[in-house]
Amino acid sequence: MIKRRSFGLMSASALLAATTARPARASVAAGQAQLLKTTLTPMGSERAGNADGSIPAWTGGMNTLPPGVDPNAMMPDFFAGEKPILTIDQGNYAQYANRLSDGVIALIKTRGFSLNVFPTHRTACLPQWVYDNIYQNALNAAPHPQGIRFGFSGAYGGSPFPIPSEDDSKGGEILWNHLCRWQGPNYNCVASSFIVNSGNPALASTLQVYQSYPYYDPNGSLANFDGWYSHLRVNYVGPPTLDGQQLIQYNATQPLEQPQESWQLLEGQGRVRKAPELGYDTPALPFDGMGNYDEFYGFYGSPDRYIAKFVEKKEFYIPYNNNAMCLQTPFDLLKPAFVDPAHTRWELHRVWVIDLTLAPGARNVLPHRRLYVDEDTWTVAVADEWDAQGNIWRMSMVFNYVVPTLPGTIYGTLALYDLQTGQYVLNNSPYADPKYGTPPNFQPNAASQFNPNALAAQSQF
Repeated sequence: MIKRRSFGLMSASALLAATTARPARASVAAGQAQLLKTTLTPMGSERAGNADGSIPAWTGGMNTLPPGVDPNAMMPDFFAGEKPILTIDQGNYAQYANRLSDGVIALIKTRGFSLNVFPTHRTACLPQWVYDNIYQNALNAAPHPQGIRFGFSGAYGGSPFPIPSEDDSKGGEILWNHLCRWQGPNYNCVASSFIVNSGNPALASTLQVYQSYPYYDPNGSLANFDGWYSHLRVNYVGPPTLDGQQLIQYNATQPLEQPQESWQLLEGQGRVRKAPELGYDTPALPFDGMGNYDEFYGFYGSPDRYIAKFVEKKEFYIPYNNNAMCLQTPFDLLKPAFVDPAHTRWELHRVWVIDLTLAPGARNVLPHRRLYVDEDTWTVAVADEWDAQGNIWRMSMVFNYVVPTLPGTIYGTLALYDLQTGQYVLNNSPYADPKYGTPPNFQPNAASQFNPNALAAQSQF
């Protein structure tokens, strides 16, 4: 592992901020944390179903495989026999507009998009040791003294804020729960992105992806956690114009003290360079420039440029339990205007709705974003984004993937739509074609995988 940067000396701006720090809120009281064992799930969602039963009660999630399923193979569609209970399209979307995002409605109105709604299954679950950590986080986590957009302390190995506060930190706490969501301690796969422009799909990138989450090291603890919640290694293997490029990136729970670190190897140069620009609203290579680095996973990287405001919690239609999608090839899915609705699944779930607007003095080409965060997984399921003129510009759908052997209902793939140009990207294309993708595995990664000093030795002139 490389030596971490020392932050013993503060910058002038950080020193000024420290002198005007406001005290962080106290963590929740012990009695309130007990709700995680009674009316709330161990993750912090509502344990009960809704009034009419269309959202069932959480009864533990899905943590065992059905008989005959190979635990080492791609996970099957666990609900293959079900039929849609509702199809929403141009003829009836107005009846359901309060359960659809502005971006989804725009796709329906302008492109003829439709979505199939299936019975709701609350498959999300985590290992017991993560539940135990979440309970301790509820007691001990606190926002950064300069504000929640600059991170948090006192949490490890689980959602930092399972019971979000009722003050102005609430939206940011929900966003940090998404950033520090459970994906397992390690997540590795081969993944591809395709861009569809004027109805024609083209390969944008094929990547070997290695991710390690030190924040979820089962052998670690809050006492020895070094602040980096994720390590990412990306090796480009296609198309030929990108083959050989590599990227390493670190993200921290306190980005004011530990800003995002990035290193890049450009094949043929024989050297590794620091690449601080590979974040925020820089156009992302895997998206072929159509989307930005901070649009991965619905939202990715440091949230320090945004003020996150809690809007409401509501029942909402979101993509869910999309293992069936991952059984298709990319070309089964890539229709001219959108991902084929016949292979995707939507369900009614409760979501936390948060608005992101730029902090004073901050810049991003997306000055306003609205995120819909699933209550059980703390994952952004739908994201709408507006341009500087207030026009809706892009939107993302995140399709999750159920892995009972992990256990977890985790990120599977993402569709990012440009509502103004008609383009879209399918990122981390599903796994049925091994040329373009493989199922995720959760095997431990060596620390050397994320050491930028090791990259140069692999380069070619």
